[in-house]
Amino acid sequence: MLGALLIIALVLAYAINTGSALTLLYPRAVATVRALPELPTIRAGQTVLMVSPHPDDESLCCGGMMAGAVRAGAQVHIVWFTSGDGFELDSALLDRTLNPRQNATENLGRRRMNEAAAAAAALGVPANHITFLGYPDGALLKMWNSPDPVRSPHTGALRVPYERALSPSAVYTAFNLRRDLNSVLDTVKPDVVLLPSTSDFHKDHIATSLFTQEALKQRGWTSRARYWIVHGGVEWPVPKGLHEGFPLLISPRGFHLPWQRADLSQQDEDQKLEALKAHRSQMTVMRRFMEAFVRGNELITLEETGNPADGTRSEEKDGGYGGF
Repeated sequence: MLGALLIIALVLAYAINTGSALTLLYPRAVATVRALPELPTIRAGQTVLMVSPHPDDESLCCGGMMAGAVRAGAQVHIVWFTSGDGFELDSALLDRTLNPRQNATENLGRRRMNEAAAAAAALGVPANHITFLGYPDGALLKMWNSPDPVRSPHTGALRVPYERALSPSAVYTAFNLRRDLNSVLDTVKPDVVLLPSTSDFHKDHIATSLFTQEALKQRGWTSRARYWIVHGGVEWPVPKGLHEGFPLLISPRGFHLPWQRADLSQQDEDQKLEALKAHRSQMTVMRRFMEAFVRGNELITLEETGNPADGTRSEEKDGGYGGF
């Protein structure tokens, strides 16, 4: 029995962590990705808005596409709903404490905002094209479900604590979040909007999608939406670590969606990796997970055919990855 368990553990470790496992263990999955229709490239003169729940999501899902779009002559903008101050494991490790206090998690938020700005620069996105909203990490779905003010479960704040945010001191309410998001949309007037799918595992990603879909629908811009997934299921993406050129496989939580493949050039991949390295606090904690997104393609779907979240899926835990 012990020998059989050891063999299973070794096979799983190989499948999760080894590049050659892609072709040996997932031949059908690799073939499926390679057979996907190619996503039309973003053209010169188009305006793109990336809507990111936390700092680093923008680079994980779509860093290569954004880098290519900038080089093609498109105008790329990024807005972050939260500042990623809810990743308490990250805060604990960076501050070398088992019990990070309010100021420690807010300091993490400020650090991650600086890292996000550096990542955007690595992708070629100008500093005046980035916006931080500063709403509560880990509480966006609660905001979606209630009009009442929400307290951050991590910093304890009731208002946006970041001077760099679009609306410093704004009370944490859905009304204010909608106002700020609408302000960004009115300013940018995007032709393409990159946003998370409601099939993503993380509650903040689900809420970010719901708020953004609502705003796009009100404007008649639903056709401009391009959906992506970062939290795609247990151990996805596989294998872990840096395996440039290998395909990014369809996530378990995205099997039901009609994906398109955005092929990346070597320069796209290189810039994406540099952007991820700029998220130094995150790379310290989960480098192999983040590097696993640097592949020969990214995945986008134009449709939301899954089950929009109403909070019922929140029985699932986010695996301790709050804030990324």
